[in-house]
Amino acid sequence: MRVIAKRTLREFWEIHPDSEQSLIDWYDLVIEQNWTSPNELKSTFGNASIIDSNRVVFNIKGNDYRLITYIDYQFQIIFVLWVGTHKEYDKVDARKINFKKK
Repeated sequence: MRVIAKRTLREFWEIHPDSEQSLIDWYDLVIEQNWTSPNELKSTFGNASIIDSNRVVFNIKGNDYRLITYIDYQFQIIFVLWVGTHKEYDKVDARKINFKKK
């Protein structure tokens, strides 16, 4: 899978240094995958929350942080839509977060 954009992860771990290794581990694992469906993803990340066929929430660092993604299985791309603390996640609607270009 190709991850768009690692920069979002890096910007987050610069603010929350304790998330860095967990986000790097997530990234390194994901780029090695070739998922074609949410079911295949769940075989790798059993605790991921499938919001709909393309939107997935990952628990990061023992659920201290949440990562909202949009996955295009056909083109093998994961778009990082949002990353934040568990407390911040409780205030957002994972279905409505969209990719923001910088």
